[in-house]
Amino acid sequence: MESSDDEKISTELHRLTRDAIVRSLATRRPLLHHLNADTTWLLQIPRPASAVKHSKRIYYNILIDPWLTGGQSDVASWFSQQWHATPSAVSTIDGANQLAREIEHLAGASFLYRRTYKPPRPEDEEQEEEDAARHRFIDAIAISHEFTDHCHPSTLKTVHRDVPVFCTDKAALVVNAMRHFRAVHVVPTFTSEACDWRANSLPPLPEWLSISRIVAARDFKYYHSALMIAFNAAPSAASFSSSSSGVDAAEVVIYTPHGIPASALAPVANADPPLSTLAFLHGLHSISIGSAQQLNLGGHNGLQAQRVLNAKYWVGTHDEVKAGLGIVSWFLRRKVVSVEEASSTDTNSSFGDEWDDVKFEEIPNGESRVLE
Repeated sequence: MESSDDEKISTELHRLTRDAIVRSLATRRPLLHHLNADTTWLLQIPRPASAVKHSKRIYYNILIDPWLTGGQSDVASWFSQQWHATPSAVSTIDGANQLAREIEHLAGASFLYRRTYKPPRPEDEEQEEEDAARHRFIDAIAISHEFTDHCHPSTLKTVHRDVPVFCTDKAALVVNAMRHFRAVHVVPTFTSEACDWRANSLPPLPEWLSISRIVAARDFKYYHSALMIAFNAAPSAASFSSSSSGVDAAEVVIYTPHGIPASALAPVANADPPLSTLAFLHGLHSISIGSAQQLNLGGHNGLQAQRVLNAKYWVGTHDEVKAGLGIVSWFLRRKVVSVEEASSTDTNSSFGDEWDDVKFEEIPNGESRVLE
């Protein structure tokens, strides 16, 4: 009898959890999944209602900087070698593919899509099984840097070769050398002179989505740069009523694993059509090699950049304390700068009122957020 009662409780909890997830998905907002403790993300962007009518799928899925298992080394193992200190919550591309597939099923069950989303027919389910086996729920890969903790060959080789890759020029050299992917695209640079997000929607991206790069002046290695993913998945002039071009305005996710100087973000603030920063992925850890080279800019810089972007969410990234060997590990210096510490030493008194509206999110390994 007791076992039966436990089963009923377990079933009810499962149902309540599933219903809560379905209600969250019904908001038709992007989803951000942290696949490891470091800086591999799955970003799911809801397709516009018009696109859902002509597609079996609700989300467009972008895998960012995939490094799931194994070690990474740049230059040579004696110089620098690292491993994840804790196992990735999603340890395979098949696992990422399955995650995206499960979200599709839950979103299809939400009441919002009952009029626009048709349950799959038996033949559609067969196609879905084939797509899942081929890792085709991942629509695109975005790579921010050529270093192997962002552009990890052994992980990338497990992605289906038909998935397009969007990356920086140096990363493209690494990916092309693998001779694995059919299509590798170098992302354009978003500048004050070329500040229309729509112009960076390179095929095969849908026209409502673009991927570009923001770079800093005098950063010749583009180490402190950012990827910008812009999308207009639910166009509404009312959301951007301050601009005559509001119907073409977009939300953006800005991803900068090493940090980017606040001054480099001026093109986002001055974009035309306007951009609204939904999420800003920038770490809190200040990391350097001795006193010679600053690697990750840390929380103080993140606060300055957030002042420019006024992102709805500031999300920590690339802060995993990894296991490492090699010469670089001897000189690596790390300082954790909390949001509170960065705020307490900030001299811009006008920022205090705005800070209350910013949600800083530390999304742990294996957890997800609905970006509402």
